[in-house]
Amino acid sequence: MGKIVYSIVVPAYNEEECLPLFFEKVIPIFEKLDEDFEIIVVNDGSKDKTEEIIKNVCSKDKRVKGISFSRNFGQQAAFLAGLKEARGEAVIAMDADLQDPPEVALLMIEKWKEGYDIVHGRRKSRQKESIFKKLTARMYYKFLHRISYAKVPENVGDFKLYSRNAVDAILSLPEHDRLLRAQAAWVGFKQTFIDFDRPAREVGETKYTLKKMVKLASDGIISNSDYPLTLSLKWGLFLGFCSLAAFITFIVLAANGIISGLLPWLFPTVTTLFAINSVLKGLTDIYTSRIYNEVKNRPVYVVKEKYNSEK
Repeated sequence: MGKIVYSIVVPAYNEEECLPLFFEKVIPIFEKLDEDFEIIVVNDGSKDKTEEIIKNVCSKDKRVKGISFSRNFGQQAAFLAGLKEARGEAVIAMDADLQDPPEVALLMIEKWKEGYDIVHGRRKSRQKESIFKKLTARMYYKFLHRISYAKVPENVGDFKLYSRNAVDAILSLPEHDRLLRAQAAWVGFKQTFIDFDRPAREVGETKYTLKKMVKLASDGIISNSDYPLTLSLKWGLFLGFCSLAAFITFIVLAANGIISGLLPWLFPTVTTLFAINSVLKGLTDIYTSRIYNEVKNRPVYVVKEKYNSEK
Protein backbone atom coordinates (compact mmCIF):
# COMPACT_ATOMS: atom_id res chain seq x y z
CA MET A 1 0.00 0.00 0.00
CA GLY A 2 1.34 3.43 -0.98
CA LYS A 3 0.50 6.81 0.45
CA ILE A 4 -2.96 6.88 2.00
CA VAL A 5 -5.16 9.45 0.28
CA TYR A 6 -8.52 8.77 1.94
CA SER A 7 -9.31 7.71 5.50
CA ILE A 8 -12.87 6.71 6.40
CA VAL A 9 -13.57 6.95 10.13
CA VAL A 10 -16.51 4.95 11.44
CA PRO A 11 -17.67 4.69 15.08
CA ALA A 12 -19.52 1.48 15.93
CA TYR A 13 -21.56 0.64 19.00
CA ASN A 14 -23.48 -2.65 18.89
CA GLU A 15 -23.52 -2.61 15.07
CA GLU A 16 -23.19 -6.33 14.38
CA GLU A 17 -26.10 -6.14 11.94
CA CYS A 18 -24.87 -3.07 10.07
CA LEU A 19 -21.11 -3.65 9.73
CA PRO A 20 -21.14 -6.52 7.19
CA LEU A 21 -23.43 -4.50 4.93
CA PHE A 22 -21.30 -1.39 5.50
CA PHE A 23 -18.10 -3.10 4.32
CA GLU A 24 -19.94 -4.71 1.41
CA LYS A 25 -21.10 -1.32 0.13
CA VAL A 26 -18.27 1.05 1.07
CA ILE A 27 -15.16 -0.88 0.00
CA PRO A 28 -16.20 -1.30 -3.69
CA ILE A 29 -17.08 2.40 -3.91
CA PHE A 30 -13.65 3.53 -2.76
CA GLU A 31 -11.87 0.90 -4.83
CA LYS A 32 -13.21 2.68 -7.94
CA LEU A 33 -11.20 5.80 -7.05
CA ASP A 34 -7.93 4.04 -7.89
CA GLU A 35 -6.25 5.74 -4.92
CA ASP A 36 -5.16 4.16 -1.65
CA PHE A 37 -7.61 4.35 1.22
CA GLU A 38 -8.11 3.00 4.72
CA ILE A 39 -11.20 2.35 6.80
CA ILE A 40 -10.86 2.91 10.54
CA VAL A 41 -13.64 1.34 12.59
CA VAL A 42 -13.78 2.31 16.26
CA ASN A 43 -15.57 -0.18 18.50
CA ASP A 44 -17.06 1.95 21.26
CA GLY A 45 -17.35 -0.72 23.93
CA SER A 46 -19.92 -2.82 22.08
CA LYS A 47 -21.62 -5.70 23.89
CA ASP A 48 -22.56 -7.69 20.79
CA LYS A 49 -20.34 -9.22 18.07
CA THR A 50 -19.13 -5.87 16.69
CA GLU A 51 -15.55 -6.40 17.89
CA GLU A 52 -15.44 -9.93 16.50
CA ILE A 53 -16.61 -8.70 13.09
CA ILE A 54 -13.98 -5.94 13.04
CA LYS A 55 -11.21 -8.40 13.94
CA ASN A 56 -12.35 -10.80 11.22
CA VAL A 57 -12.43 -8.12 8.50
CA CYS A 58 -9.05 -6.72 9.62
CA SER A 59 -7.47 -10.18 9.34
CA LYS A 60 -8.59 -10.42 5.71
CA ASP A 61 -8.12 -6.82 4.53
CA LYS A 62 -5.15 -4.73 5.66
CA ARG A 63 -6.92 -1.59 4.45
CA VAL A 64 -9.31 -1.96 7.38
CA LYS A 65 -8.03 -0.83 10.78
CA GLY A 66 -9.75 -1.40 14.08
CA ILE A 67 -9.72 0.28 17.47
CA SER A 68 -11.54 -1.15 20.49
CA PHE A 69 -12.27 0.95 23.57
CA SER A 70 -12.13 -0.51 27.08
CA ARG A 71 -15.76 0.57 27.56
CA ASN A 72 -18.38 2.80 25.97
CA PHE A 73 -17.04 6.38 25.81
CA GLY A 74 -19.50 7.81 23.28
CA GLN A 75 -19.68 8.57 19.59
CA GLN A 76 -17.69 11.81 19.78
CA ALA A 77 -14.81 10.03 21.53
CA ALA A 78 -14.90 7.32 18.85
CA PHE A 79 -14.73 9.89 16.05
CA LEU A 80 -11.82 11.58 17.84
CA ALA A 81 -9.90 8.29 18.13
CA GLY A 82 -10.45 7.67 14.42
CA LEU A 83 -9.21 11.13 13.48
CA LYS A 84 -6.04 10.55 15.52
CA GLU A 85 -5.45 7.22 13.80
CA ALA A 86 -6.18 8.49 10.27
CA ARG A 87 -3.24 8.94 7.88
CA GLY A 88 -5.14 10.14 4.81
CA GLU A 89 -4.91 13.54 3.18
CA ALA A 90 -8.71 13.62 3.24
CA VAL A 91 -10.60 12.13 6.19
CA ILE A 92 -14.28 11.22 5.90
CA ALA A 93 -16.29 10.73 9.09
CA MET A 94 -19.48 8.72 8.72
CA ASP A 95 -21.78 6.36 10.63
CA ALA A 96 -21.85 2.59 10.23
CA ASP A 97 -25.61 2.42 9.67
CA LEU A 98 -25.38 3.71 6.06
CA GLN A 99 -27.67 6.63 6.82
CA ASP A 100 -24.67 8.62 5.64
CA PRO A 101 -24.72 7.40 2.01
CA PRO A 102 -21.20 6.44 0.88
CA GLU A 103 -21.99 7.74 -2.62
CA VAL A 104 -22.24 11.24 -1.13
CA ALA A 105 -18.65 10.86 0.11
CA LEU A 106 -17.54 10.81 -3.54
CA LEU A 107 -19.18 14.22 -4.06
CA MET A 108 -17.36 15.46 -0.95
CA ILE A 109 -14.07 14.30 -2.44
CA GLU A 110 -14.76 16.31 -5.59
CA LYS A 111 -15.23 19.43 -3.44
CA TRP A 112 -12.00 18.65 -1.57
CA LYS A 113 -10.15 18.45 -4.87
CA GLU A 114 -11.56 21.90 -5.67
CA GLY A 115 -9.76 23.24 -2.60
CA TYR A 116 -12.28 22.97 0.25
CA ASP A 117 -10.96 21.91 3.67
CA ILE A 118 -14.25 20.89 5.27
CA VAL A 119 -17.22 19.54 3.34
CA HIS A 120 -20.40 19.12 5.40
CA GLY A 121 -23.10 16.62 4.57
CA ARG A 122 -26.32 18.62 4.93
CA ARG A 123 -29.61 16.74 5.31
CA LYS A 124 -32.43 17.82 3.01
CA SER A 125 -34.79 15.24 4.48
CA ARG A 126 -34.83 12.54 7.16
CA GLN A 127 -36.73 9.36 6.33
CA LYS A 128 -38.70 7.52 9.02
CA GLU A 129 -37.78 9.92 11.83
CA SER A 130 -40.48 11.05 14.21
CA ILE A 131 -41.96 14.53 13.97
CA PHE A 132 -40.77 15.12 17.55
CA LYS A 133 -37.15 14.32 16.68
CA LYS A 134 -37.21 16.42 13.51
CA LEU A 135 -38.77 19.38 15.30
CA THR A 136 -36.49 19.29 18.35
CA ALA A 137 -33.39 18.86 16.17
CA ARG A 138 -34.38 21.84 14.04
CA MET A 139 -35.06 24.02 17.08
CA TYR A 140 -31.83 22.98 18.77
CA TYR A 141 -29.57 23.73 15.81
CA LYS A 142 -31.24 27.06 15.20
CA PHE A 143 -30.59 27.93 18.85
CA LEU A 144 -27.00 26.64 18.77
CA HIS A 145 -26.33 28.52 15.53
CA ARG A 146 -27.52 31.72 17.19
CA ILE A 147 -25.56 31.50 20.45
CA SER A 148 -22.34 29.64 19.61
CA TYR A 149 -18.95 31.31 19.18
CA ALA A 150 -18.72 29.93 15.65
CA LYS A 151 -21.95 29.54 13.75
CA VAL A 152 -22.73 25.82 13.66
CA PRO A 153 -24.52 25.02 10.39
CA GLU A 154 -28.09 23.80 10.60
CA ASN A 155 -29.12 20.30 9.48
CA VAL A 156 -25.60 18.89 9.59
CA GLY A 157 -24.27 16.06 11.72
CA ASP A 158 -20.87 14.38 11.87
CA PHE A 159 -20.91 13.23 8.23
CA LYS A 160 -18.08 15.35 6.84
CA LEU A 161 -14.87 15.38 4.90
CA TYR A 162 -11.87 17.03 6.54
CA SER A 163 -8.62 18.00 4.86
CA ARG A 164 -5.40 17.08 6.64
CA ASN A 165 -5.02 20.70 7.77
CA ALA A 166 -8.52 20.71 9.25
CA VAL A 167 -7.93 17.40 11.06
CA ASP A 168 -4.67 18.65 12.57
CA ALA A 169 -6.40 21.85 13.72
CA ILE A 170 -9.24 19.94 15.42
CA LEU A 171 -6.80 17.54 17.09
CA SER A 172 -4.88 20.51 18.49
CA LEU A 173 -7.94 21.58 20.52
CA PRO A 174 -7.42 20.44 24.13
CA GLU A 175 -10.93 20.23 25.57
CA HIS A 176 -12.37 17.01 26.95
CA ASP A 177 -16.09 17.40 26.17
CA ARG A 178 -16.37 17.73 22.41
CA LEU A 179 -18.96 18.30 19.75
CA LEU A 180 -16.99 17.80 16.55
CA ARG A 181 -19.54 19.46 14.31
CA ALA A 182 -19.15 22.64 16.38
CA GLN A 183 -15.36 22.38 16.40
CA ALA A 184 -15.41 21.97 12.62
CA ALA A 185 -17.19 25.32 12.41
CA TRP A 186 -14.83 26.93 14.93
CA VAL A 187 -11.52 26.04 13.23
CA GLY A 188 -12.55 27.89 10.10
CA PHE A 189 -10.85 27.09 6.77
CA LYS A 190 -12.68 26.97 3.46
CA GLN A 191 -15.98 25.12 3.93
CA THR A 192 -18.92 24.06 1.78
CA PHE A 193 -21.93 21.71 1.80
CA ILE A 194 -23.29 18.70 -0.05
CA ASP A 195 -27.06 18.31 0.32
CA PHE A 196 -28.46 14.79 0.55
CA ASP A 197 -31.56 12.87 1.58
CA ARG A 198 -30.87 10.90 4.75
CA PRO A 199 -32.31 7.39 4.32
CA ALA A 200 -33.73 5.21 7.05
CA ARG A 201 -31.61 2.48 8.60
CA GLU A 202 -31.56 -0.67 6.50
CA VAL A 203 -30.93 -2.90 9.52
CA GLY A 204 -30.59 -2.50 13.27
CA GLU A 205 -31.83 0.25 15.54
CA THR A 206 -30.44 3.64 16.49
CA LYS A 207 -28.18 3.63 19.56
CA TYR A 208 -28.89 7.28 20.33
CA THR A 209 -31.23 7.23 23.31
CA LEU A 210 -32.98 10.36 24.55
CA LYS A 211 -30.44 10.58 27.39
CA LYS A 212 -27.51 10.49 24.94
CA MET A 213 -29.12 13.11 22.72
CA VAL A 214 -29.67 15.44 25.69
CA LYS A 215 -26.02 14.93 26.75
CA LEU A 216 -24.81 15.71 23.22
CA ALA A 217 -27.02 18.80 23.03
CA SER A 218 -25.80 20.14 26.38
CA ASP A 219 -22.17 19.51 25.39
CA GLY A 220 -22.75 21.51 22.23
CA ILE A 221 -24.16 24.50 24.10
CA ILE A 222 -21.83 24.55 27.10
CA SER A 223 -18.64 23.85 25.15
CA ASN A 224 -19.34 26.43 22.47
CA SER A 225 -21.15 29.31 24.15
CA ASP A 226 -21.17 31.37 27.33
CA TYR A 227 -24.78 32.39 26.68
CA PRO A 228 -26.20 30.55 29.74
CA LEU A 229 -23.79 32.49 31.96
CA THR A 230 -24.71 35.83 30.42
CA LEU A 231 -28.35 34.78 30.79
CA SER A 232 -27.80 34.47 34.55
CA LEU A 233 -26.49 38.02 34.67
CA LYS A 234 -29.35 39.35 32.55
CA TRP A 235 -31.96 37.57 34.65
CA GLY A 236 -30.31 38.80 37.83
CA LEU A 237 -30.48 42.40 36.67
CA PHE A 238 -34.06 41.95 35.49
CA LEU A 239 -35.19 40.37 38.75
CA GLY A 240 -33.39 43.02 40.73
CA PHE A 241 -35.28 45.72 38.84
CA CYS A 242 -38.59 43.85 39.27
CA SER A 243 -37.98 43.40 43.00
CA LEU A 244 -37.23 47.10 43.43
CA ALA A 245 -40.33 48.05 41.44
CA ALA A 246 -42.49 45.63 43.43
CA PHE A 247 -41.13 46.99 46.73
CA ILE A 248 -41.87 50.58 45.73
CA THR A 249 -45.35 49.60 44.51
CA PHE A 250 -46.07 47.80 47.78
CA ILE A 251 -44.96 50.80 49.85
CA VAL A 252 -47.16 53.16 47.82
CA LEU A 253 -50.21 50.85 48.01
CA ALA A 254 -49.71 50.24 51.71
CA ALA A 255 -49.32 53.97 52.40
CA ASN A 256 -52.66 54.63 50.68
CA GLY A 257 -54.41 51.86 52.58
CA ILE A 258 -55.11 49.86 49.43
CA ILE A 259 -53.45 46.72 50.81
CA SER A 260 -52.52 45.58 54.26
CA GLY A 261 -50.22 42.85 55.42
CA LEU A 262 -47.08 41.52 53.80
CA LEU A 263 -47.73 37.77 53.89
CA PRO A 264 -50.01 37.46 50.82
CA TRP A 265 -47.27 39.02 48.69
CA LEU A 266 -44.26 37.51 50.40
CA PHE A 267 -44.76 33.77 49.87
CA PRO A 268 -45.31 33.69 46.07
CA THR A 269 -42.59 36.28 45.54
CA VAL A 270 -40.02 34.40 47.57
CA THR A 271 -40.83 31.00 46.05
CA THR A 272 -40.67 32.40 42.50
CA LEU A 273 -37.34 34.09 43.11
CA PHE A 274 -35.99 30.95 44.78
CA ALA A 275 -37.00 28.78 41.81
CA ILE A 276 -35.41 31.13 39.29
CA ASN A 277 -32.27 31.45 41.38
CA SER A 278 -32.01 27.65 41.61
CA VAL A 279 -32.20 27.30 37.84
CA LEU A 280 -29.54 29.96 37.27
CA LYS A 281 -27.30 28.46 39.94
CA GLY A 282 -27.71 25.08 38.25
CA LEU A 283 -26.45 26.55 34.98
CA THR A 284 -23.34 27.97 36.61
CA ASP A 285 -22.79 24.67 38.45
CA ILE A 286 -22.76 22.85 35.11
CA TYR A 287 -19.99 25.14 33.86
CA THR A 288 -18.09 24.59 37.12
CA SER A 289 -18.43 20.83 36.66
CA ARG A 290 -17.06 21.08 33.13
CA ILE A 291 -14.09 23.07 34.40
CA TYR A 292 -13.48 20.34 36.98
CA ASN A 293 -13.51 17.69 34.24
CA GLU A 294 -11.03 19.66 32.17
CA VAL A 295 -8.70 20.24 35.14
CA LYS A 296 -8.59 16.49 35.89
CA ASN A 297 -7.05 16.09 32.43
CA ARG A 298 -8.19 12.50 32.02
CA PRO A 299 -8.02 10.97 28.53
CA VAL A 300 -11.16 11.21 26.43
CA TYR A 301 -11.10 7.43 25.92
CA VAL A 302 -9.05 4.34 26.77
CA VAL A 303 -7.96 1.96 24.01
CA LYS A 304 -8.11 -1.76 24.77
CA GLU A 305 -6.74 -3.06 21.49
CA LYS A 306 -5.86 -2.04 17.92
CA TYR A 307 -5.87 -4.09 14.73
CA ASN A 308 -3.74 -3.36 11.63
CA SER A 309 -2.71 -0.07 13.23
CA GLU A 310 0.42 1.67 11.99
CA LYS A 311 0.41 4.39 14.67
